[in-house]
Amino acid sequence: MNALDFLYIPLAALSAPFWARKKRGGWPERFGKIEPMLSERFGGREDNTKPVILLHAVSVGEVNALRALVPLLTDQAVVVISTTTDTGLTRAQSIFSDTCQVVRYPLDCSWMVKRFLDTIKPNAVALVELEVWPNFVKACKNRSIPIGLINGRLSARSFKGYQKTRFFFKPTFARLDFACMQDESYAQRVTAMGATNAQVTGTMKWDAVNVFGPIPDPSDQAIELADQLGLDFTQPIIVAGSTGPGEEVLLDQSCPKHVQLICAPRKPDRFMESNEPNESNAAVAGWTRRSTGEPKANFRFLLDTIGELSTLYELADVVVIGRSFFDLHGSDPLEPAALGKPVLIGPANSDFTSQIEALLEADGIEVVDRQGLGDRLSALLADPDRRAEMGDNARQCVGRHQGASKRHAEVLLKFAN
Repeated sequence: MNALDFLYIPLAALSAPFWARKKRGGWPERFGKIEPMLSERFGGREDNTKPVILLHAVSVGEVNALRALVPLLTDQAVVVISTTTDTGLTRAQSIFSDTCQVVRYPLDCSWMVKRFLDTIKPNAVALVELEVWPNFVKACKNRSIPIGLINGRLSARSFKGYQKTRFFFKPTFARLDFACMQDESYAQRVTAMGATNAQVTGTMKWDAVNVFGPIPDPSDQAIELADQLGLDFTQPIIVAGSTGPGEEVLLDQSCPKHVQLICAPRKPDRFMESNEPNESNAAVAGWTRRSTGEPKANFRFLLDTIGELSTLYELADVVVIGRSFFDLHGSDPLEPAALGKPVLIGPANSDFTSQIEALLEADGIEVVDRQGLGDRLSALLADPDRRAEMGDNARQCVGRHQGASKRHAEVLLKFAN
């Protein structure tokens, strides 16, 4: 044990009332015992000529960002993907289990990190977006394992928080071998935190969808999902992605009653079945839930499952980006934009400033406040030419910004070999 371990123990005890409220699985793996999660192929290292690259993606959003990167690595490296959340693990397994090893990331106690690294033995480690745990980063440096950030982002809000404890985190940032950041502002902030080798490589989320050629028709998977939900293709469909508290009510009130509205909450567990009525349950009372298919509403649906929002975007006539109308800081608009969908987002979008600025400049997205949301939805639904124009502009904008995954692959392979 080290001094940091002794700090973590009382912090864990003090915060127990908070984290113990949420059911979490995989505690042995969180303590670094990941051997049962690995396939026999990895344990035997059948192809021991390839380097091992560990990609750590905290949750679903970070996992999704890896979709274009992983195929660029697997011919030349053994790829292991680690995640922190249960939802992230499920998503990673559904996308990558055929080509990669998928494991849980350990808690940041030194002996748990040691056990984890002893098993994986990576030649390089990439932390997706920003996940710099001091013991883990230090352990990699002590083993001469190159470690750094890919698809890095450090929002102005998060930067203010880090600055308050800069004396604590500066040595950790200084140990990073590379910091591939999404834009110049993120690069400047991570440098201010102590990183010495930041570079701008763009965001891999621009690469999530192939934007060349005509907009594809909905996939068989999307058609099947529509059938299971009971959607009617003769009526308009609005998809609200990654919604936050209060937004389901706002969207219900803003969306015309004859229009099909599907809300996909950022945290579906807000709508877990409960014997006690609460504000979240009341907000969607009577809506058709994806998880159960009940009750059968005509025009209101709740996507309370993980990993299907991307498929659902294919069906949308208009997309609304959640966590942007109240006191949160926005969600990622790039995936529906890449699919050629007209996208609306609220004014609280500071976590995705550079992407939204690019789309605004291309006339591929509109920012609308709570008061104007209903009128703007009605206007777009009545104007198919404007919807097509916005979608085409957004898709072209995404195409102009693609290529970050290739740049990240080149960095990782250089450090791994």
